[in-house]
Amino acid sequence: MNWRTAFAQKAPLWGLVAALAVLSLAIGLGWKAPAKPTLSAQASLGQLLFHDPSLSASGQLSCAGCHDPLHAHGPANDLPTQMGGPRLDQMGQRSTPSLRYLSFTPAFALDAQGKPSGGFFWDGRANSLHAQAMGPLLHPKEMANGSAAELVQRLSKGPHARRFEAVFGAQVWQQPQAALEAVALALAQYQIEDPQFHPFDSLFDSHLRGQAPLSPAQARGWALFKDPQKGNCAACHNADTAPDGRHPLFTDHSYDNLGVPRNPQLAHNRDPSTFDLGLCQRPDGSLRQRNDLCGAFKVPTLRNVAIKKVFFHNGQIKSLSEALHFYVERDTHPQRWYPTRPQGQVAVYNDLPARWHRHVNQNEAPYDRALGAAPALNEAEIQDLAAFLHTLTDGYRP
Repeated sequence: MNWRTAFAQKAPLWGLVAALAVLSLAIGLGWKAPAKPTLSAQASLGQLLFHDPSLSASGQLSCAGCHDPLHAHGPANDLPTQMGGPRLDQMGQRSTPSLRYLSFTPAFALDAQGKPSGGFFWDGRANSLHAQAMGPLLHPKEMANGSAAELVQRLSKGPHARRFEAVFGAQVWQQPQAALEAVALALAQYQIEDPQFHPFDSLFDSHLRGQAPLSPAQARGWALFKDPQKGNCAACHNADTAPDGRHPLFTDHSYDNLGVPRNPQLAHNRDPSTFDLGLCQRPDGSLRQRNDLCGAFKVPTLRNVAIKKVFFHNGQIKSLSEALHFYVERDTHPQRWYPTRPQGQVAVYNDLPARWHRHVNQNEAPYDRALGAAPALNEAEIQDLAAFLHTLTDGYRP
């Protein structure tokens, strides 16, 4: 055995020894590992419930099944929508967003001009984390419990029953609706208290603290992100530090109609007369008369956007690069994004009835370009913008 072979075989062991030596030195100098936060009794129960598949009718789907902590509390797969139902064979209607930073979302509201903002889910139909947590529990295509009584009966005989009683009282099982509310409250409190859901520990956060520089490409991308004539991303994905010093969430919680291409993979799209109209189609019917909001969906945070595997409400776009190209080429080169009809005409905005096409955002950059014009960003600029967006991924370590 020559020295090169011997070194290659022992290198991993020597690396471990060196790492242990550094750790020993750090401990000797007084360094301590960061302490895990102490969660309240309610949040601790929420943590157990979040990972408990018995919350679903199938007994196989937990909250973490769609909101994987190892994938920024978003899906680990590249399905356009997640599978649910009593037998996990039902395709959902919309893509599953990450739960990260969701606790900072304000309640849904209309301003003096009727402009919507806030709320949870793609159409803002829930006004709190508590209400958001309730949604999947009884949804027939998600956790698919037939009733509050059905779920509560199962929980009362499950592994967390005694903990549940300790937090909410021994009589909680006698009122199924109240017990269902308690489940949602515990799940919401877990998301509020556990820093995993809002770590603010990306490279960009370190940069804001003066602890890490941006690379030249990332700095160029950051400039393009803010430039109102180029990326103009900050127009909706607010990048300002909050008055209380909280780092930006990269969303203004508003709604926008982007004319996203129809996704033929979705089960409900097999019917060509069916359209997902977003805000004006909310289940409560409160915005049914607001035709200007048909096709509008909530602007999500861009934190952790670089690790997403599907984009927009219908999961039609499959990569960050593809999403950025869509933004700048949607109207300049629509044939790249929409199908062509037999007569040769490009079916633009094909996931929206023609009468609502006028509500698609065509005025702001980077959409304000005519057919055949040069996109607002060239290929090099798209790569720089993508480089910046990668700095928003949680878990940065120098």
